[in-house]
Amino acid sequence: MSRRFAQVDVFGGRPCSGNPVAVVLGAEGMTDEEMQRFARWTNLAETTFVLPPRRPEAAYRVRIFTPVLELPFAGHPTLGTCHAWLEAGGEAGEEIVQECDAGLVRIRREAERTSPRIPGTSAFAFAAPTMVRSGPASDEDRAKVAEALQVELGELLAVEWVDNGPGWITALLESPNRLLELRPGPLDFDLGAVALYPSGSEPAIELRAWAPVNGMAAEDPVTGSLNASVAQWLLADGRLTAPYLAHQGTAIDREGRIHVSEDDGEIWIGGRTETVVAGEVWI
Repeated sequence: MSRRFAQVDVFGGRPCSGNPVAVVLGAEGMTDEEMQRFARWTNLAETTFVLPPRRPEAAYRVRIFTPVLELPFAGHPTLGTCHAWLEAGGEAGEEIVQECDAGLVRIRREAERTSPRIPGTSAFAFAAPTMVRSGPASDEDRAKVAEALQVELGELLAVEWVDNGPGWITALLESPNRLLELRPGPLDFDLGAVALYPSGSEPAIELRAWAPVNGMAAEDPVTGSLNASVAQWLLADGRLTAPYLAHQGTAIDREGRIHVSEDDGEIWIGGRTETVVAGEVWI
């Protein structure tokens, strides 16, 4: 069956420099197995499938698959799916409500970063969802993180659970330079690492993220979910103030630019979205 399809670059500072997501529009009738098989075939970090909403507040429902499993929530697929849904004719006001397995996620347009000269380019932000697990990691978990990152335990200034669905645990390191040197070893959990730039720098933080693939650490170019939960952690801790700019992907030749803002106590994670591929797929 023919279905509309888009591949969207999300959070890139320039064309094709962020994190791509594959979006299948009009996915009604697809089985779980068909969705998982297609996500495995695209071989991207995530592939999403757009369905009619089940809840009246939502504009659409999205299911999010990695090549091996379904996720309840993910950040760059949220923005990329919203971008593709609107380009396909979806109608909404300045705020769009997305339904996913983690619940309802609010998304808003960010016109100040939209480039009208480039067709297919927009900017959006999502409201950071509530974390399902937070707080300092145990000594045992700190040791696991240090071992995975292949650093001395004393190099970790803090290790926190910042899990808003994918299962993130994240280490704070002393400097962006040290962060960019990391070469993690074997891994069996989702791991983030962050470092603060000196006060007055344009980016406030550098961030990296890894997920286990065949027992080893595979680096994600730009990670919306982790940026959301890291923002909740570091803003609440007083280590950062909003708005700020985060960089991610530097170590793997990407140019992720994540804009973090706070309105009335709510944290928003935003960035550029760009259609790179559009057409149809037969699945």
